[in-house]
Amino acid sequence: MMAANNTPAFARAIAGALSAVSIAALAIATPALEQDEGKANVGYLDIAKIPTECFGHTGPDVRIGVRRSDAYCRAKLAGDAETHLRGVLACTPTLADRRYQLAAATRTAFNIGVAAFCKSTIARKFNARDWRGGCDAMLAWNKARVNGRLVVVAGLAKRRERERAMCLTGL
Repeated sequence: MMAANNTPAFARAIAGALSAVSIAALAIATPALEQDEGKANVGYLDIAKIPTECFGHTGPDVRIGVRRSDAYCRAKLAGDAETHLRGVLACTPTLADRRYQLAAATRTAFNIGVAAFCKSTIARKFNARDWRGGCDAMLAWNKARVNGRLVVVAGLAKRRERERAMCLTGL
């Protein structure tokens, strides 16, 4: 008879579990994401015309003009933050033991998307273990597409400064 902890289901659960560093990174990143994103219980179009609700949640489930509860918004943020953290770790495994850099990278990916993050100089620098270079590269992501053109957005520039400051913690 196979012990309960030797089952394929147990192995899948362990593989999907977050490490202590990842949990710490989420605990660091989530309050900052609340500040970065602000909370909008009613769905709206953001500056780049992306349907958004709650704490920066985007996706096919967002409905412009629909009111969401605070509990719904907090649950969406928790799920979205974890999804982005896992995406960051998939392309920058070097961050697995670096809670502040992982938290900052998760914040950046939350805003620019995991695909863009993984193709970025930020990810390349982190994978080369150039921690400061990765943190500094966050500053370049201060633009949004408005009417088809990339323009510097003051709010994004300030956000990147906050992310970089978090990223530099402990270096």
